[in-house]
Amino acid sequence: MKTSRRSMLGGAVAGASGWMASACARSQHAGPQTSSSSSSLASASPGAVPRRPLGSTGESVSAIGIGGAHMGTQADEQESIRIVRRALDSGITFLDNCWDYNDGQSEERMGKALAGGYRQKAFLMTKLDGRNKEAAARQLEQSLRRLRTDTIDLVQVHEVIRLEDPDRVFGPGGAIEALVAAKNAGKLRYIGFTGHKDPAIHLKMLRIADEHGFRFDTVQMPLNVMDPHFKSFERQVLPVLLEKKIGVLAMKPMGSGDILKSGVVSARECLRYSLSLPVSVVITGCENERDVDQAVSVARSYEPMTREEVAALLERTKPKATAGEFELFKTSSKYDGTVKNPGWLERAEIKG
Repeated sequence: MKTSRRSMLGGAVAGASGWMASACARSQHAGPQTSSSSSSLASASPGAVPRRPLGSTGESVSAIGIGGAHMGTQADEQESIRIVRRALDSGITFLDNCWDYNDGQSEERMGKALAGGYRQKAFLMTKLDGRNKEAAARQLEQSLRRLRTDTIDLVQVHEVIRLEDPDRVFGPGGAIEALVAAKNAGKLRYIGFTGHKDPAIHLKMLRIADEHGFRFDTVQMPLNVMDPHFKSFERQVLPVLLEKKIGVLAMKPMGSGDILKSGVVSARECLRYSLSLPVSVVITGCENERDVDQAVSVARSYEPMTREEVAALLERTKPKATAGEFELFKTSSKYDGTVKNPGWLERAEIKG
């Protein structure tokens, strides 16, 4: 899908405000929501965390999700467990994780947090680095064991950040074979992919999937207040996902904190902007229970941004955004785990 580059700011404002106006109109409509758009809100009691449809899967997930990368960083394991349970008790259902996060500790701690009936409250997602069938299958088994579950709701191919990744994933003996086999065996329910480097790589992954007759259930990508100005997933990939009715998982609403360092936008503004896009869930990192409370507060009080608010916010962020200075996941290898650890693509050992 081609997008005019005549006015990046004007196009971003028009696109975002149009989606937001549509979401606002639907949220004010009485009765159950019937729209298949990812931006429509499922019915929720007043003051509750709103839920949204996950693409065309038929699933409903919380509009805010908890990121797994921060889940193994706490000095005290019990604090990690409290963060997960506070989120679930507050109405957040979507939990993000990955096989490699914090040397597997993120999955280990989340698995412990899901004991005692908490697994039933969660829509559980994790990711795999393996590009070949054997590595992906072995990593999945480790994730199942760490997360202490027989079935993971959603498993995604992690860090699709190289132009050759789609060909490897879908090639003979590629990772997609392992994921399909696992789905048929009941070990997972849905399949997606993630990446944060370049919209062109996401579009290639979708094209290669089409060529193989495969349809992803979800796609995860950066969607934030600076993305419209530089290598924009919002402008280039989001319309394609909406057309295909694929669940959109927004990540890096604050750029792992880097966007806040720009000094031009607040955390609440970042979350509200990403929530105002037609996405299924906005995944945000929470390092403590205060972060959880902030995310829940924003979700419970959420109202779509107006056209004027979008225009003002994007005008404010533009000077800091056009070179990707605060989206280091696009412009550097700072957040590329599989670049620092290429062995993760081929085998199932965390170290080395």
